[in-house]
Amino acid sequence: MMTSGYVYIMASGRNGTIYLGVTSNLAKRVWEHRNGVVGGFTKKYGCKSLVWYEAHGSIKSARQRELQMKEWKRAWKLREIEGLNPDWEDLYDRIALP
Repeated sequence: MMTSGYVYIMASGRNGTIYLGVTSNLAKRVWEHRNGVVGGFTKKYGCKSLVWYEAHGSIKSARQRELQMKEWKRAWKLREIEGLNPDWEDLYDRIALP
């Protein structure tokens, strides 16, 4: 499957503030969040760690998933994070290109 969309969650720390987003270029977008390139929620609340992501075959399906997840309760999002990343490690190094 060719990946052309991602849903992702950035966090300020374990069980801290979380941000749910969608992008077509995950490594670039996470780099922007980590470096405060774009002002907004993640910069204001220090959400610099990529703690969860999901690849999709199209940006449209990624956006649909993002909208679905934005309706979820926080506890459901935390369960999703811990299912993939129980230690809340920063996953950026796993997706960043050398």
